[in-house]
Amino acid sequence: MRQTFDETTDPSFGPTHLPLIRQAMAEQGLDALLVPHEDEHQNEYLPAANDRLGWATGFTGSAGAAVIFQDKAAVFVDGRYTLQVRDQVDQATFEIHDLMNGGVSAYLEAAAKPGQAIGYDPRLHSPDALARLKIAAAKAGAELKPVPLNPLDAAWGEARPAQPAAPVVPHPLQYAGEESAAKRKRVGESLTAQGASAAVLTAPATLAWLFNIRGGDVIRSPLPLGQAILAADGTARLFLDPRKVTPDLPAWLGNAVALERPEDLPQALAALKGQKVLVDPAQSSVWYFDALGEADAEVLRAEDPCALPRACKNPVEIEGTRTAHARDGAALTRFLHWLATDGQTTPPDEITAVRKLEGFREATGALKDLSFDTIAGAAGNGAVVHYRPTERLNRRAETGSLMLIDSGAQYLDGTTDVTRTVAIGEPSPEMRERFTLVLKGHLALGRVRFPAGTTGSALDVLARQALWAHGLDYDHGTGHGVGSYLGVHEGPQRISKSPSPVALKPGMILSNEPGYYKEGAYGIRIENLQVVTEAEAIPGGERPMHGFETLTLAPIDRRCIARDLLSEEERAQLDAYHARVREVVGPQLEPQVRAWLDEATAPI
Repeated sequence: MRQTFDETTDPSFGPTHLPLIRQAMAEQGLDALLVPHEDEHQNEYLPAANDRLGWATGFTGSAGAAVIFQDKAAVFVDGRYTLQVRDQVDQATFEIHDLMNGGVSAYLEAAAKPGQAIGYDPRLHSPDALARLKIAAAKAGAELKPVPLNPLDAAWGEARPAQPAAPVVPHPLQYAGEESAAKRKRVGESLTAQGASAAVLTAPATLAWLFNIRGGDVIRSPLPLGQAILAADGTARLFLDPRKVTPDLPAWLGNAVALERPEDLPQALAALKGQKVLVDPAQSSVWYFDALGEADAEVLRAEDPCALPRACKNPVEIEGTRTAHARDGAALTRFLHWLATDGQTTPPDEITAVRKLEGFREATGALKDLSFDTIAGAAGNGAVVHYRPTERLNRRAETGSLMLIDSGAQYLDGTTDVTRTVAIGEPSPEMRERFTLVLKGHLALGRVRFPAGTTGSALDVLARQALWAHGLDYDHGTGHGVGSYLGVHEGPQRISKSPSPVALKPGMILSNEPGYYKEGAYGIRIENLQVVTEAEAIPGGERPMHGFETLTLAPIDRRCIARDLLSEEERAQLDAYHARVREVVGPQLEPQVRAWLDEATAPI
């Protein structure tokens, strides 16, 4: 699906849609309504039919919330979207608040009045988040009330897009690397070890991984929407819209997996009466917990049992992602060559850059989709971390500036995510210094060795230390997990300041993406994907150590580097990386592009 650049919503949505929502609220006796970003599957990226927050407010970011009272309304976003929300939302209709500092809970405590009924859709809220909101409402003397029909859905009515029904297809063993039956067996054994007889699974990525299937219900991710109940003996019930079931799917799933309709799910949950059932409170909404409670099942709150096995890629998946990154690296190198030649003579605008890069990826013949909408930020737009160019915001690159391009692709054999920052003309001394400080952190995180049990939060400082030494930092995580032809954002692993209990294990793929952003001027980010390697002995050492293998293969702009700020070790590391780029990517390129690559990756 090609990236589009139109405004998907506009600030008139609030004034236009709020009266309809408030009327539907009044019909149910509600004084207020909670509107989370998340949908029934707790998705980060939503199908159009489930973007309730976007329809109500005009805001289209990947995280946020709103509270709609009869006489006022507020929208909540985190620091990534402070500029976007003011651009998209009518501020005469909605107050704008910080999602993280106090957030919806603090707002409810201050804005709700005694006796008010505040509606919520139990399909959309995790139990832990809802518990905090209930406490806040109670402090104000108000009460949260579950609604059988979401007033927003009622107001949306026939104008609401249809639910997605993309075909669900087998994901062949040559890419998956492990039979579904084997996955179900070992996950079932983990349920037995926790004393559970079954697990309710609602995360689309879990369904795709566990059953070796892929779909297309979620933009930029090959995910099917549905639910499953996995028994400890490895048998399963998979609930899919019949419109999605392709002719060869039942045979692919086998006799141990029963295909059923989503309407059958309530009855299936009721049949778990008296059993101990695992449900992930971070992935499944309170609706599931309520349904199991009504069935007198014993609920075990625990992490999705597929999350960690899915994160630890098997050898076939790792080899597949190497192949995907080699292919993607050639497409990206062709783009960087264009930007370093034609793009210097006539600096492109952001949309032109996005389309050019997408064209190079399409030319591989293997592209299934982008893994997210490409971020191309020229000059000051590059300082907006989650900027997305539109026809209205589109900016032309300027000589003497930087352009930040964060992009990725979905291939059957792997998912990519890569950021390069490129000079247009001659970068300033300050740009070179800041770029090199970011590069030093990137290199440090790439070469680190660490013992078993180390978490991503223990490594995060490596990516920031050079910036910190100069009084600088960046306000986002350093690394996120990435799936294997799944979502570009995957847990439970991450690298960030925030404490994480999850140890980094062999086969986990993470991004390495430190950055620096000077508001209104430029942004810098350097991102590669890397996979955790098996622990190996170090000569003279006493304990085996894990490390990272870099997967992404594309040149880093040497024009932006202040060579004297790099140590001899760092220069050798960068030269070795560039030599590998030449070795793997070079043979795929046309002579003219390969000659440019040889020059762009010459020893520093």
